[in-house]
Amino acid sequence: MKLCAVTLDCPDPLALAEFYQRATDYAPHPISDAEFAGLISPGGFFLGFQRVDDYQRPQWPGQASPQQSHLDFAVPDLDEGETRLLSLGAVKAEHQPNEDRWRVLLDPAGHPFCLVIDRDQS
Repeated sequence: MKLCAVTLDCPDPLALAEFYQRATDYAPHPISDAEFAGLISPGGFFLGFQRVDDYQRPQWPGQASPQQSHLDFAVPDLDEGETRLLSLGAVKAEHQPNEDRWRVLLDPAGHPFCLVIDRDQS
């Protein structure tokens, strides 16, 4: 068994797919639309985005509307990675439990995700 896909709920699949496409350089899936969009990594991993009516943004670290899951992205430099993603539309989460080891950001739909140091490049 291997993980082949992760799908995130959101209010606008095409917009969220565009954010992650710009962040990762994954290729847009050819049959993406306003209800379901996807990206494919060079290795075949699928990152999907599905429209949910009345979508409720996750609240992190609070649990009134829990994060449910989050993604981690390895970057060579936390400061540079953070700056790049903020310029693409991410927001830095107020609560940062350990900024020297990882950074918690929120994507345009409010999903928390982390930047971590890429140990293969350090």
